Amino acid sequence: QVQLVESGGGLVRAGGSLRLSCAGSGFIFRTYAMGWFRQAPGNEREFLAGISWSGDGTYYADSVKGRFTISRDNAKNTVYLQMNSLKPEDTAVYYCNADPRPVALMIRLPSNSWGQGTQVTVSS
Repeated sequence: QVQLVESGGGLVRAGGSLRLSCAGSGFIFRTYAMGWFRQAPGNEREFLAGISWSGDGTYYADSVKGRFTISRDNAKNTVYLQMNSLKPEDTAVYYCNADPRPVALMIRLPSNSWGQGTQVTVSS
């Protein structure tokens, strides 16, 4: 079955950067769209960034466009989220998602394949 393990979260000051990683196993990674979502306390889980199976297509929420970059290394079965210019409102638990459907469908209704999440805390 699909297993996803996120890492790279932590505490950072506003304006700083973090790079999250998500390692996938139990599925053919190179055939799945991958995405990053986050959930802050009291909020619903929100889409941040998605990438097609080939890496040719990337999609971003307006809230992170220009600050976050999603990428993938299919040889390492890993997807990344480079986060720059972090703001206190970026504080949340960050999750990756794996979906055999196109990215556009994952954005609207992500699959049930989630990792355990990694906490990102941005101090002001």
